[in-house]
Amino acid sequence: MHEIHLISHFQHNSFAKLTTREVRIETSFVREEKDKMDYMYLVSIAIILISTKVLGDITGRFHLTEVVGALLAGVLIGPGGFGLISETDFIANTAEIGVILLMFNAGLDTDTTELKKNGVPCFVVALLGVIFPIIGGATAYHLYFGNDPANSGILKAVFVGVILAATSVSITVEALRELGKLEGRVGSTIMGAAVIDDIMGIIVLTVVLSLVDDSVSLVQVLGKIVIYAVLIILLGFIITKNKDNLDKALRSRRHSIFAVAACLFIAFASEQYFGVADITGAYMLGMFLSKCEVRSKLRRKLEPVSYLFFSPIFFASIGLKVNLDSIGTSVAVFSIILAIVAIITKLVACGLGAKMFKYTNHEALQVGIGMISRGEVALIVAQKGYAAGLVNESLFPAIVVVVIVTTIITPVLLKKVMEREPA
Repeated sequence: MHEIHLISHFQHNSFAKLTTREVRIETSFVREEKDKMDYMYLVSIAIILISTKVLGDITGRFHLTEVVGALLAGVLIGPGGFGLISETDFIANTAEIGVILLMFNAGLDTDTTELKKNGVPCFVVALLGVIFPIIGGATAYHLYFGNDPANSGILKAVFVGVILAATSVSITVEALRELGKLEGRVGSTIMGAAVIDDIMGIIVLTVVLSLVDDSVSLVQVLGKIVIYAVLIILLGFIITKNKDNLDKALRSRRHSIFAVAACLFIAFASEQYFGVADITGAYMLGMFLSKCEVRSKLRRKLEPVSYLFFSPIFFASIGLKVNLDSIGTSVAVFSIILAIVAIITKLVACGLGAKMFKYTNHEALQVGIGMISRGEVALIVAQKGYAAGLVNESLFPAIVVVVIVTTIITPVLLKKVMEREPA
């Protein structure tokens, strides 16, 4: 018995040592593989930067904006194309920084004097740009899925309209910048209307979600928006009154660092504490700082970083969301219908709003086209609807198609109408 016990003890120790060694080898192997995978993001970023630049140059030769090339690059290298890259958390987060810096730069380029003149037109354009798409999207959904028990319902139809009401001008901003039209009556109207549109979209979204989810308090959300508006106005007042002191403080080499840090803080607070899009806070800060003398220095420091690295990743990330394999025949047809409705409703509604304030036909057309793009805002709204049970998972490809189509067609049409300025 004693001998057996010793043999058993020896075998147990040998097995334990062997097992420990195997675990160490396996752990080392897993760590090595993980380390290899951790560095793949460098390859992904390199592919994005090269592809967006090459396709941007190609589309430029066809008299299209470079934004179109960057978007197409995302489609081609993503799951919908050659499958070289798929969207990761790192790419998504970097893209978010890209759009924040893009809108901050847009705020720096904003002509605040022109924006004040067009305050009322901006509000009307935004209001009509919310009402028309909601009606159009809800009607299209109801007519198409009215006899489908799984997708029918008034609230579901209305929510699809709410998705179409969202406007994302990050693509329009870049197109206007390339064309040198960001400042001026049309550019200021598009930017102002887009900011107001964002607030209106949040209110409508909250109203619809409150009808489904009892935990969503409409009064609380509206209160947050009012507080946010007051704080933003107060921030603008403080910056305006201390413009000279800010100019002195921001003349140092570190001024761009402080400005970017403030931009990121405000973007975070807007999204996290008030439910307002982070790009809205970034744009508002840039617009307030546009009155300062250091505006040109800020732009000179920020633009190389933004347009060399962050912006290409943002534009490509939109294309990476395309995966046509999951689209069936029914969803494909509805995608086409929804994209047409999305384009027509914004074009007509926002163009009509501009015409009401004696904009020329050509200016009204430019405003309408500039508000077509939906971008990431529509995807965020759709995600909230999915969480609330208002959007079926099978309809997500249709939303993505609308985002891609409106995002690509906006800079193309905008370049055409901007280049054909009437005498």
